Amino acid sequence: MPPVMPPPIDPWLWGTIAMDVAMASHASRDALEERRRQRLRHLLAWARERSPFYGRVLRNHDVDRVRLEDLPVARKCELMSHFDQWVTDPAIRLDGLCRFVSDASRIAEPFLGRYLAWESSGSSGEPGVFVQDDLALAVCDALDAVRGPMSRAMRQLFGPWAWGERIAFVGATNGHFASTVSIERLRRLNPALWQRLRCISFMQPMEAIVRDIDALAPTVIATYPSAAALLAEERLGGRMRTVPREVWTGGEDLSPAKRDFIRRAFDCRLINSYGASEFLSLAFECERGAMHLNSDWAILESVDDRGRAVPAGEAGATVLLTNLSNHVQPIIRYDLGDRIVVHADPCACGCHLPVIEVQGRCEDTLCLGSERAGSVKVLPLALSTAIEEGAGLFDFQLVQKGPCDLLLCTGSRSADAELALRRAQRVLGEFLRSQGATDVRIECRCGEPGRVGRSGKVSRVVGAPAPSA
Repeated sequence: MPPVMPPPIDPWLWGTIAMDVAMASHASRDALEERRRQRLRHLLAWARERSPFYGRVLRNHDVDRVRLEDLPVARKCELMSHFDQWVTDPAIRLDGLCRFVSDASRIAEPFLGRYLAWESSGSSGEPGVFVQDDLALAVCDALDAVRGPMSRAMRQLFGPWAWGERIAFVGATNGHFASTVSIERLRRLNPALWQRLRCISFMQPMEAIVRDIDALAPTVIATYPSAAALLAEERLGGRMRTVPREVWTGGEDLSPAKRDFIRRAFDCRLINSYGASEFLSLAFECERGAMHLNSDWAILESVDDRGRAVPAGEAGATVLLTNLSNHVQPIIRYDLGDRIVVHADPCACGCHLPVIEVQGRCEDTLCLGSERAGSVKVLPLALSTAIEEGAGLFDFQLVQKGPCDLLLCTGSRSADAELALRRAQRVLGEFLRSQGATDVRIECRCGEPGRVGRSGKVSRVVGAPAPSA
């Protein structure tokens, strides 16, 4: 039985948006600012009229004159608790949407016949569910096709002889996560991509991941920096045959040292990007290696811990996102929890889209085991996914205390949290054994808040400290 098709692409809308994205890539600062002003006015007017939640928030504001900084900060917990009043289509109900995304067999199927839906990983301690309308999808597609690393690869994939690229995405494949949904959508929209665009689960042991990659022999590997670093070790150790032409990373902090290590291991170009479940294509790297914000469709405000704008060149306590493309689920001054630095000087590449530095989620890969039994490296996002999916625990921190000792804690003291923590202990133990990490002891503690990393977020997976010299 053929797979159910995702929401169809509107060729006129897609072409119009793609042309505008291409023009904006070379537009002046004034032209970019005018695009933002018009799109913000349209978003605010639509949200006030169609969203009961934002109807109350914007009731006393003139949407043609209001300054964005005069509006309240929105946080995921509050918005999710008012979900049915937040969305602008009353047919969308949270209970039905949650049932939909709980069924992994329906990844990339249309929700209500016209929307694309995905869930966030809950990296901030609170899971979210996001719905994309026609405009949001067209903008995401256009930004990837015109500015992102997909642009060159797509020209190969859709070339006249259809030989092109083979792309492997290594990530969580058993849930409606944004990257997985996006790739599955591409495969369904173009059956020619079915065998050349593949999702490979990082929930497998590393040898199984490498085996799947080598079987596809991809020209491009897309994954998280922590996973790319482990694959680089496999390549340098002679356990992986594949040598891609490009590696694409995103979703985690990419340090200069890790970037150099991955590039040296594969001897290829590495392209990093910045995005979130709330807006997939926030920023892209230009040929000079600078990260450019897609400011024609997204507004990022870097603010201090009191919500005040920080000067250019300084890192704020968090960043607020306004998504100018999604009108079915308005995201206005939404606290992403990342830290960024916005640069005032233009990039040497000539593009006037702002240059930013991102200090996003930074997690550790755990090395578990002893000299006698051997050690196993386990990816932080795989650990988080196992705990979230298997135990329904999102407010947690996992800290490695020794080669075979882990501390799993949650800041909550409730009875439900205690039960979830015990489920997580069992699920985590089973997952680690499936990875080859046996005899790992897991201590659990309730009411213990996690330590904050340099990104400003609680680091959910913390490795053992390096031994002192």
